[in-house]
Formats: sequence, structure tokens, C-alpha cells
Amino acid sequence: MEMESNLVMKNQKLGTSDILRQALIIPARNIKFFIFAILASLPLFCFLTYYEPHLQKIMVETSKILNPPRDADINGYLTYFDLSWSIPIDISRKLNQDFPNELFYLEFLYLVPLHILYLVTAIPIVYLGSKIHTEESPVMTLKDMVKKPFDKKRLKGTFVTYFYVLVLSSCTLLGLTWLGITYYAVFRNFEHFDALFYAVLCWPAFVGLLAMFSAWSAVWNMSIVISILEGGSGIKVFGEAIYLSSGSEWRGFILMLIFFAWEASLRLPCIYFGCYESRHYFGGILAQVCLFCFGNVLKWIVCIVYFYDCKNRALEKKLKMQAKKRGESIG
Repeated sequence: MEMESNLVMKNQKLGTSDILRQALIIPARNIKFFIFAILASLPLFCFLTYYEPHLQKIMVETSKILNPPRDADINGYLTYFDLSWSIPIDISRKLNQDFPNELFYLEFLYLVPLHILYLVTAIPIVYLGSKIHTEESPVMTLKDMVKKPFDKKRLKGTFVTYFYVLVLSSCTLLGLTWLGITYYAVFRNFEHFDALFYAVLCWPAFVGLLAMFSAWSAVWNMSIVISILEGGSGIKVFGEAIYLSSGSEWRGFILMLIFFAWEASLRLPCIYFGCYESRHYFGGILAQVCLFCFGNVLKWIVCIVYFYDCKNRALEKKLKMQAKKRGESIG
């Protein structure tokens, strides 16, 4: 009990800016860890340089479908586009007709190799970053990092937890995409009072789903951190993450929103300037992917600091409740 009390006193409560600052301190304390994180991110970097041009090309083609020429009304498509409630379905059908193989291939790249590489990159970063953060091994050589053992049972549990996270996050992103297409393709074309009415209904739903995605991302990422550092998998780990993050939801929401905005702010300029095309490839895509990988490393270090801070707060709450019960029993 005394040891737990000392741990709470030693670890001060951190705000959002404090967590970001601590996350930057971890690689600064051990530059070899930062080099190791870069080396661990190389497979992800190579894959993203191949994946991003395909993704951005599909996004550009989709935007063209969402903006048909005003002076053309081929087969009544424009009239149908303006008035039909099934526009997202029609857009999906048109995408499937124009480039079905590309869509299927992109979905496969997103669901299988991309997320496997994300997980393979996250495991050593979280595992070794936690050692530096908790000062168990503040100074490690690259040789020590490579030889650091990792429990196979934890590895299996981490894969199971990550699969749950992938399913939940993909469904939420699908809902965000559906609402975004619905608003942009349908409601922007109404010129009567109904446009305001529908916008009032759609935008709060879109913003609310985006906020929910950011808030739950903090829980999902913490559950992965718990699986890597402490073992466990699936629903049990989710429950622990929800318990630990209770009272810290706002900080988790802000942190994940920062990294969501980071990725969006890097991708949108590349789409606008056509970096996915071969003539801008080396100047745009490679720079974007480098910053993506840096943000991914920083995100997992932030999740480490956030996890330990939430754990410290939960421990403090537990000690206060025990002290209160002892006081009531004595009184």
C-alpha cells in the first residue's frame, strides 16, 4: 500500500500538452530508441509509398463523380443525382462499374497488409518505449532493443485485440464516409428551405460520429497498449481500457483528434496538388509518408504516456476510496 501511495505521489497528473511534451521527451532521452523506431517503420514507409497514390487516385475519382458537369445531363443522371435519396448507393454502383478491381484491391491493401504493418510497427515501439518511460531501461543500445524478448502469448492476444479494433474502426469510418457523401452529394443541391433542414440533421450526425471516433480511438489504442504491455485480449482488455480512461475521456479525445487532423492535413494538400501523379511523386508522396510515419511513432508514444497517466489516476482514485472506507470503519 505504501509503495502504491509513493507511486501516485511520484507520478503527477498530466494534461494534454504535458502528455505531448512527455512523448517528445522519450525519444530525446534515448536517441537510439528514435533510430530503432525509424528502422521499425521502414516496412510501413515502403508500403505507404505504394498505397497512398492508389488511395488518393480513388478519392479524386470519387470527387469527380460527386461533381458531375452542370451543362451535361447524360441519361438523366444529373436529375437523378439531385433528387434521389439513394445517391450513395448510386455512387458506389458507379465506382464499381468504372474501376471495380481498383476498389477491391484498395480495400484488400487497407484491411490486410496496411494494418498488419501498423501492428508490427506498434509492438516494438510500445514495448520498448514503455521501458524508457518507466525508467526500467532508460538507456538501451540498438543491440539490446533488437534482442529484447517479447512474450508469444501477449503477441497472440495483441493480434486478437487489434482485430477487434480494426472491425470497430472500419465500421465507424464507413459511417463517416457514408454521411459525408450523403451530405455533400444530396443536401448541397437543394435550393429550398429543405436544404437547411437536412443540413441541420446531417452535420450534427457527422460531427458527432467524428467525435465518437476520436474518443473511442483513445480507448481502442489504449487496449492495444494494454495487450502489448500487460497481456489479455478482446473484450476484457476493452473493459480495462474503458475503466482506466474514465474521467480522462476529454484528454483522449483531444489527443486522437490531433493525430486525425495531422493525417488529414498531410493528405489533403497532396490530393489538391496531384502528388499521386508520377511527376510529383518524389516531391509530395515521399514527404507525406515520412511525416505519416513520424506521426505514427509519436502517436504510439503518446498512447504509452496516456495509458500510464490514466493508470496512475485510477490507482489514486482506488487509494482514496480505500482510505475513505477505513475512515468510515474506524469512525
